Amino acid sequence: MSISMYATLMPMAKTLLGALSNVLQKGADHAKAKGFDESVLVNARLAPDMFALARQVQIATDMAKGGAARLAGVEIPAYADDEATIEALKGRITKTIAFLDSLTPSQIDGTEDKEITLKMRAGEVKFTGQNYLIGFVIPNLTFHCATAYNLLRHNGVEIGKRDFLGAA
Repeated sequence: MSISMYATLMPMAKTLLGALSNVLQKGADHAKAKGFDESVLVNARLAPDMFALARQVQIATDMAKGGAARLAGVEIPAYADDEATIEALKGRITKTIAFLDSLTPSQIDGTEDKEITLKMRAGEVKFTGQNYLIGFVIPNLTFHCATAYNLLRHNGVEIGKRDFLGAA
């Protein structure tokens, strides 16, 4: 069965990233209301051996822009990975959504069988476009958005499932 690769990726990616931006803002508001430096949240981890909030946001945006760019056959936008504030992380999300908005369905649809090769620590991994999207991009994007949400929630930010889902 054929799927629309564009329709599978874009609405979900933009919703998750938009919701991520909103929960980050709630984190900044929480830090201000409670009188602590927001860098506590930006550098928060759930365990010593996991990435901090800032890196979770960076990876989430990398998944969205990298996944879309590879499928579309365009250059992946390069970001410096130097965001140290919530505002900078939100700016990164805004840039990523703008990049996603620049791509059209005709650039991504029909890439189900496109060969995608990733260079990983353990070596090269090859995917078809559809397997890459469904088995790599979407799970990774969702995981890192959920982990960022969990870091904020763990640190007292009053957010719930509706915030994660991007509900009004």
